[in-house]
Amino acid sequence: MLIFHIATAADWSAALASGAYTTSTRWRTLEQEGFVHAARAEQWRDVHARYYADADEPLVLLEIDTDRLRSRVVEEPALAGGAETFPHVYGPIEPAAVLRAVPVPEALAATSFSSLFLRELVRAALLGVLVVVLAAVGALLLDETLGGWGVLVGAVAGAALGVVVARVLGRRRART
Repeated sequence: MLIFHIATAADWSAALASGAYTTSTRWRTLEQEGFVHAARAEQWRDVHARYYADADEPLVLLEIDTDRLRSRVVEEPALAGGAETFPHVYGPIEPAAVLRAVPVPEALAATSFSSLFLRELVRAALLGVLVVVLAAVGALLLDETLGGWGVLVGAVAGAALGVVVARVLGRRRART
């Protein structure tokens, strides 16, 4: 599941350096609050408007894959007795769990979550094409060299190289 957290660019940079994001919300740490506040796709814009609109420092929207977190995520009401729930992360957020860190002005300019999702889908498709192209190149190169099994060996080797390159590019993109 994807959840979102608005962070200062400085806090996110510090998390990349230390290996753990520990800011709960504006002016509060994980240690003080007990969890990191997060939001679902349809909630983060309202959170920004209520709590971050007057921020005078650069903000980024962290897109977090809960399957990559070591900490547990619990849906809880934001206010005692409130009906609306929000995801709360009970522990630090590892930078590897953050798929993207988008500058908030860019995220706000997106017409909808759908456009952000579509952009990610296109990026993933392009990385998939890269894997297929490298598999084809590997098959062609080793077919002439090894004959027979060369096509299979080359395709597997090329695809493996493509997967490694795609993962490296994906991780590099997530950290920016």
